[in-house]
Amino acid sequence: MKDSNSRIARLSVKRQLQTLSAMALAAGFVTMAGTSQVSAQALFDGCPSGLILERFEEFGRSGKMPPDLGKWLNDAEAQKVEPWKPFDNVTFVGVCWVSSWLIKTSEGHVLIDTLYGPFIGQLIENLKSTGVDFADIKYVLMTHGHFDHVGGAAALKPLLPNAKFVMTQGGWDEAIESSEKSEGRRAWKMIDQDMVVEDGDTIELGDNSFKVIETPGHTWGTASYSYDVKDQDETYRAITIGGLGLNAIDGPPQVEAYIESVDRVRTLVESGDEAVEVHLTTHGFSNNLDENRQKHLTRKPGEPNVFVDPQALVSQVETLRAGAVERLETEKKK
Repeated sequence: MKDSNSRIARLSVKRQLQTLSAMALAAGFVTMAGTSQVSAQALFDGCPSGLILERFEEFGRSGKMPPDLGKWLNDAEAQKVEPWKPFDNVTFVGVCWVSSWLIKTSEGHVLIDTLYGPFIGQLIENLKSTGVDFADIKYVLMTHGHFDHVGGAAALKPLLPNAKFVMTQGGWDEAIESSEKSEGRRAWKMIDQDMVVEDGDTIELGDNSFKVIETPGHTWGTASYSYDVKDQDETYRAITIGGLGLNAIDGPPQVEAYIESVDRVRTLVESGDEAVEVHLTTHGFSNNLDENRQKHLTRKPGEPNVFVDPQALVSQVETLRAGAVERLETEKKK
């Protein structure tokens, strides 16, 4: 019981800090680079989830962005992560702070999310290092309209001649409006609306299928995507949940939508046939992505894949739901 309680406590901290991380981005704290004498490269070397979470916890207590964290949020070199493969058909091509996933199929590739600002160059280099022909990337699935997930679309679109850029209508509206309102050092451009999807749509590409699951709450236009991942002779269903933070809430209905969304994710995990067993997250520090990467790289023949862990996702969803129920009561009192 003690171990179980400790795990729940750790997940609770992750939930709170995941919210703060999105708040930091939305508020433009990434522009604070250069404000600290502390080396962000040294402090966060190896992309340690625990240390990153601690810094956001400090931010939550004080309301002030720790200078070293602010610097790191805009430091491309400090956040550099070499591409790696959690599954035979999936490559991580993002950075420490924000994920981007490349999924290979028999008829081309799918990219999930585009990064932003100082990390677009890193994403492009990571894609090149995988050996993928950019002409073979057929879809770019974007989770929601926040710039850390779609801010790289304008730079990528000219490089990906055969790619459809995909989002829900709500996601497109959010992204375009946010881009139009951005200005100064925080200004960013969004591409014109491309392919619009809605809940239940399935994108078939070669030997894989990508199902659209609208999960509003983080934003009204947030979508998650489920798809097959392969580990040697085994195939599992994975999900990339579009957003888990409760920032920028506009009232009780949005929190209620969030609760419905996390309940739906849990149902997908416990659904039996084709149940989701893998969570490939949009922000790695929220569920120890890099620590699991290190375990995966030292995996011995016959050992299970550490990323196949449906119970970890259920536990995360339970904690997220509990926090959302508390937030709902707060919103109702406003």
